[in-house]
Amino acid sequence: MTYRAPINDILLSLNHGAGLAAAVKAGHYGDFDGDITAAVLEEAGKFASDVLAPLNRVGDEHGIKLDNGKVTTAPGWPDAYQRWTAAGWNAVSGPEAFGGQGLPLAINAACTEIWSASNIAFGLCPLLTLSAIEALDAHGSEELKSIYLAKMISGEWTGTMQLTEPNAGSDVGALRTRAERAADGTYRIKGTKIFITYGEHDMTDNIVHFVLARLPDAPAGTKGISLFLVPKFPVNADGSLGERNDIYASGVEHKLGIHASPTCTMTMGDKGGAIGYLIGEEHQGMRCMFTMMNQARLGVGLEGVGIADRAYQQALAYAQERRQGKAVGRKGDGMDPIIVHPDIKRMLMQMRSMTAAARSICYATAVALDIAVRAKDAKVRADAAARGALLTPIAKAFSTDIGNEVAYLGVQIHGGMGFIEETGAAQHYRDARITSIYEGTNGIQSIDLVTRKLGANGGASVWALLDELAAVIKQVEASNDPAFGTTGAKLRNAHAALGRTSKWLLERLATAPNDALAGATPYLRLFGATLGGCMLAGEALAAKSNAEAEPQRYIALARFFAENIAVQAPSLERTVTDGADAVNAADAVLAG
Repeated sequence: MTYRAPINDILLSLNHGAGLAAAVKAGHYGDFDGDITAAVLEEAGKFASDVLAPLNRVGDEHGIKLDNGKVTTAPGWPDAYQRWTAAGWNAVSGPEAFGGQGLPLAINAACTEIWSASNIAFGLCPLLTLSAIEALDAHGSEELKSIYLAKMISGEWTGTMQLTEPNAGSDVGALRTRAERAADGTYRIKGTKIFITYGEHDMTDNIVHFVLARLPDAPAGTKGISLFLVPKFPVNADGSLGERNDIYASGVEHKLGIHASPTCTMTMGDKGGAIGYLIGEEHQGMRCMFTMMNQARLGVGLEGVGIADRAYQQALAYAQERRQGKAVGRKGDGMDPIIVHPDIKRMLMQMRSMTAAARSICYATAVALDIAVRAKDAKVRADAAARGALLTPIAKAFSTDIGNEVAYLGVQIHGGMGFIEETGAAQHYRDARITSIYEGTNGIQSIDLVTRKLGANGGASVWALLDELAAVIKQVEASNDPAFGTTGAKLRNAHAALGRTSKWLLERLATAPNDALAGATPYLRLFGATLGGCMLAGEALAAKSNAEAEPQRYIALARFFAENIAVQAPSLERTVTDGADAVNAADAVLAG
């Protein structure tokens, strides 16, 4: 089946769940006209449905080919990319000074969900280019910006992020790629990087690589890493492309999913070293790279949302068409569509509600990051930056876990046919799996949340967010709408569990850090379930007060999530607070 962007759901989540409409009204977005949001997303949905979605299966079946250092993408890929750039989609949130449209990151976040839902393997390329643009704009010299930024914003050139090495996965500080200073002020880079997404392809004339490397006099660990811009083709003074740089794809990975996205081993130095240009200052590469990584982590969270929505749409269509059994109590001949069966309804509601919750969390992260750079008031910017930092690991980990779980349910609803490739349900399941691994595994996101984000400013960001969620719960309870069922009570219990667990972890970080680390992953899930449940309830209230077309639909969705997902919060609290001893005692079992 094809894909249709759920524009109404996206707009409700963006404007009300994530708070874009309120932020625009408060003046945090300057002269941005929020009325254009729907028009932009409608066009994005059309492009996704007409151009990208039809190539999703094609890319999965054909994959990519490497021959003599050159990668050939799947049929239709280069043409689709040219249409993509011609339509201006790569420039949506790029700075206007270099040819971008200057639209909010939140708008681009919604577009990223749409690209990921229609064709996740295609969407990976512009996702990483956007991250590279952010790093270059924030940390690059004016000379480098003038040469590369406009080309990358237009999409004429793409970007990569090169961190991982064979001996250094998540431990970036262990990397061995070397940089040597050249007499002309450039650098020569030698080394090997692995798992480089779109490290080589045939869709653009040039690829701009951002490479972490270590100088000879660099201190050990992450404090000694520098970031370099390494173009596939250096640019001549007249703007033309020079001779091929000493950076090549020496291999491609054969993967479980995202077959159409080239995942390359990149080799530098076979011909004396790749020419590189320093980004930022020497030995300060991790600070620059985190600009890329934080942007990419939100993007990967949106991949989880997108693939979850695609899996849901396909499962819903199948459940409406597939006939087996009869509805309880129905007489007569023939079989009913499986959607009449309560367990199928439960799975579909679980898919849709979890997707909606993850969507709102990701959009709220994007709105916070927008306000952090757009608001006029310094305190508003600082608070928003702290909110964005807090939400980023939740957006990445919770949303990609949801993507995996929803794709799993999609296969289950298809039954035996879900295990057969021709239905397409299996592809979503395979494609989703990587999202919880790359851009920092979800375990690393949980550790980041507990060790860095939870205690920042004495926990001020967490307590401020909890206050906002408490206000939503109060509004649900005050509505006295029977359609909400026990939503208010369930969310209040979840909210209390999150508050208690947050305080417990803060105490343990100081006195028993291993206890806190043992509970990091269930804590992130607890946080996401509580936050997502309150956001869905807030959206339902907004739909009701604004007389949306079908407010009962959103109330039912919020109720299901509260009574089936958020209700797990007290158990997750006990997992965090009571389970640490069992985790720390695991050596007795694992030693054998």
